[in-house]
Amino acid sequence: MSWTGWVAGWVTGVALGQSPATLEAVRLHRSDAAALARAELAACEQAKCPDASRLGLLAGTLVLSDGDAVQARDLLTRHAPPAPLEAFHAFYLGQARFYAGDPNGAAKDFERALEKASPALAVRARARLGESLLDAHRPKDASPVLESAAAAQPTPELLFQRALTRAATGNAAGLRADLKTVALRFPTHPYADEALEQLATLKPAVKLTLPEHLQRARGFLSDGAAARAEDELLRAEKLGLVKGAPAQAQVALLRAQVLFARGKREEAEKALAVARKGPPAIAAEAALVVARRALRSDDNEKARKLMAALDKAYPSQAAGEEGAFFAAWLDLQGGRFEDAAKSFEDYEKRYKGSRRRDEAMWFRALSHIRLEQYAKARQALDDLVTAYPKTSMAPQARYWQARTEELGGGKPATLGPAYEAVISAAPASFYALLATERLRELGRTPPAAFPQPPKQLTLPRPPELELAVALTRAGLFRDAADEVQSRVSGLRGADQALPFAHALLQLGEFGHAHVVAARYLWGRAFGAKAPDALAAFYPRAFAQAVETEATRQALDPFLVWAIMRRESAFRPEVMSAADARGLMQIIPPTATEIAQKMAEPAPAPADLFAPERNIRYGAWYLAQLMKRFAHPALAAAAYNAGPKAAVRWTQERGTLPLDLFVESIPYRETRGYVKQVVADLYLYHRFYEKDGTQARLAMTVPAPSTDGVSF
Repeated sequence: MSWTGWVAGWVTGVALGQSPATLEAVRLHRSDAAALARAELAACEQAKCPDASRLGLLAGTLVLSDGDAVQARDLLTRHAPPAPLEAFHAFYLGQARFYAGDPNGAAKDFERALEKASPALAVRARARLGESLLDAHRPKDASPVLESAAAAQPTPELLFQRALTRAATGNAAGLRADLKTVALRFPTHPYADEALEQLATLKPAVKLTLPEHLQRARGFLSDGAAARAEDELLRAEKLGLVKGAPAQAQVALLRAQVLFARGKREEAEKALAVARKGPPAIAAEAALVVARRALRSDDNEKARKLMAALDKAYPSQAAGEEGAFFAAWLDLQGGRFEDAAKSFEDYEKRYKGSRRRDEAMWFRALSHIRLEQYAKARQALDDLVTAYPKTSMAPQARYWQARTEELGGGKPATLGPAYEAVISAAPASFYALLATERLRELGRTPPAAFPQPPKQLTLPRPPELELAVALTRAGLFRDAADEVQSRVSGLRGADQALPFAHALLQLGEFGHAHVVAARYLWGRAFGAKAPDALAAFYPRAFAQAVETEATRQALDPFLVWAIMRRESAFRPEVMSAADARGLMQIIPPTATEIAQKMAEPAPAPADLFAPERNIRYGAWYLAQLMKRFAHPALAAAAYNAGPKAAVRWTQERGTLPLDLFVESIPYRETRGYVKQVVADLYLYHRFYEKDGTQARLAMTVPAPSTDGVSF
């Protein structure tokens, strides 16, 4: 479902055998997709229409995905393969034969697929060929195929199958290596348990060491299988592998994390007490777990004490360094700016090799800014840009160098060039926007961040995209996405990438175009400031839906695009670890609440991948946030962190000017989110609105309404 857009066939004006309703059902993985495709195939066959082969391919693949391999085989053999999709037809026919119990027939189909397969399909076909040969009891034939396939794509399935061929061909060392890799690297995969069983039956049997059991336990924990992680630790103990105080402390530390994940707080704290009696490295890590939990619970006073104690007790450990940083940061958050400035300065001296040293310099400067010690703030900022000229924080450091100069009584003749330099060096940044506003306050005309707006080119479609378009017309969206991604990885430089990106824009594939631009056109867009490259970074994606819903909600459409760019980079198929879905990254419970407010039936989770539905809900929600918060920076903060957090921050820090308010948002992710969304919002205005260069950013923070959306 990665290749979606509005369906390339509609965009290019090519008549399709499939109806839009069927294609939409396929794209959203709806349960009625196969029935719709079969009905259209039957109607086509009766009318003897020319699209029967393409409809047969779609119907066959959908029936196969529903688990009916025999019927899929019959559908796929009923018609000749559609050009130019012969390789895909052979591949899916091979899949159907394999699951219908005919591995030899499947192997022939996969071999036929490989004859004309594109690079992306060849990887899949080779893997399935090896599996078919193995299932047909032809391990010698399967061995070279699986050796190649597993080397190119070391999935647990291929590694396990390669292990079987290695066993059959006498490669005992290779067998052990593959089984161990599956068991250790993919502990939650079903093949992992089979791999362990086979390792135990080898002669001599392969037994896992304590570090290997711990690796599996960490894998279970990271995959959300905390109960299995706890079982793995118990298994290691029963096998007598946990010997001595260091090993006991190491296991106790991991067990504490597992127990916290399972909601067993008291047992977890007992395990932490054992870990804190272990060697310094483990004891420090255990103490850091306690401090982090206090930090996440917003018990800042307790967290400050714990972090400071870490720094004092373990100055030579990574946990001690982190404690020192967060103790200073908590002083800053608590309004103890003198203490924060001193603590960050001390941190910089003591931890000169820290990856956070540049950030510490920035927070030292921010502490001095809050104290109105502007000369000291500029010194800290000078230290930052001198020591780390390529840091990602350079734009904010240079803006605040100019701003503190202004706050300290600097003259416009000095300030003007300093602000202009920020705009020139980081034209797409939040700080370029702030510098623009400061120049206007000085009565100076800001330079244009970009001399020309984005310009979409009309270019011949690269031949590398033709197969993806043909797959899309056939409704094989996943295969089309694989083809595009394969072709993108094969691009070499901006000259190849530019026409490719514009072809994707013409097809309505804004997400793929953005990926190409981010990988290959960054320098052209933000260094050379070329309008053709900017078009892929700032498209008016899904324009009809955005403008319709923005008008309906009395909402700025450019705010929708700014949020969409940050949330999904214009990819309708994106799903986050928190189950946020689609262009505007809406989670199903929020979608249900929005639907209720809009007097609509609650959507199925899969419906949130539909661009129109997702945009409609996102626009409604954004409009409600703007009604409550009346400023795009606050609305963006609420969209990311929730309205309750945004209200709290305005109550605590709302008297600050906007630039300082944003810098003082306590959540790092939300700070970055707000900066990008607000910068993009005003870039969209300046790029596409007739008088967009006059759009102004309010530099004061309004008080939010007590009423309004709260979810």
